[in-house]
Amino acid sequence: MKNTISRARRGALATLGAALLAYAGGSWAQSQAATVKLIVGYAAGGPVDAAARVFAPVFSRELGQPVVVENRLGAGGAVAGNSVVKAQPNGQEIYFAASPTMTISPHVLKAMTFDPLKDLTPLAPILSYANVLVINQNQPFKTLPELVAHAKANPGQLAYGSAGMGASNHLSGELFARRAGISMTHVPYKGNAPAMTDVMGGQIQMMFDIVGGAKSYIDGGKVRALAVTSKERNPAFPQLPSMSELGIRDYDIGGWYGLYGPLGMNADVSQRIAAATGRALQDAELRKRWIDQGYVIWNAKASDLAERMRREHALWAEVTKGMAFE
Repeated sequence: MKNTISRARRGALATLGAALLAYAGGSWAQSQAATVKLIVGYAAGGPVDAAARVFAPVFSRELGQPVVVENRLGAGGAVAGNSVVKAQPNGQEIYFAASPTMTISPHVLKAMTFDPLKDLTPLAPILSYANVLVINQNQPFKTLPELVAHAKANPGQLAYGSAGMGASNHLSGELFARRAGISMTHVPYKGNAPAMTDVMGGQIQMMFDIVGGAKSYIDGGKVRALAVTSKERNPAFPQLPSMSELGIRDYDIGGWYGLYGPLGMNADVSQRIAAATGRALQDAELRKRWIDQGYVIWNAKASDLAERMRREHALWAEVTKGMAFE
């Protein structure tokens, strides 16, 4: 009798175990087939959105899941980031983040509702970029040393434009002025395009702009490029020196895009996303498109992304200290 009961129990347990395995397998398969959303905090057509849409189909192929780009606008990318903070940690919503939201906005944006250092899981870096300093073609100075000398002889008379208060190119100019020991006047615009228009027209003398955005104006001879803000030269302008090469010490400014998920993500899911990202970044066509636009492919670890975010977060905390923002 006991053997009969024991056999019955073993049979019931085996049936239950098989059911649980089947359920788990079904859930995993369902997760694998689910559409992944790449959440972008900026408008369609802009540089962050464009990069995400180039990346999505290659990432989809390597991940083995459908991937779509979804734009959630507001507060300089913070609305999108906050929505991912609140998402389920199953890998189906991934934040395609731009560095200003993660490293500058916490210090200048009152509407910032999450802490990038604490509230998200770094998954993988994607690419990095530099700004380039461009000037109006009709200025009396033609090189960076000549610009610095002119600014020292005419304190406050040089005006530089930006995409707005607290934008990366605003703070690139602020840090440049501090490192070079000069005084300049900041003129905020509602975006890079109107600022560039006024540089070309001579209403302001200069601005910092992302390499990819400024390239057509530089190549077309509409503005003159003086230097890139990264420590190394940029592949899109190999002949153009860096600011540090020209004597601006401790100046290495750039931006980046990276993938983040909610807190609490399963390690296997995080690693699968990171591995798929690494394979995607080896795609020859993807690399060529981004390099031609002045981007630098950043195929590295999640820990590298987290460390760079911490370092730049601290830098912009120092630069923005005491500055007034709306």
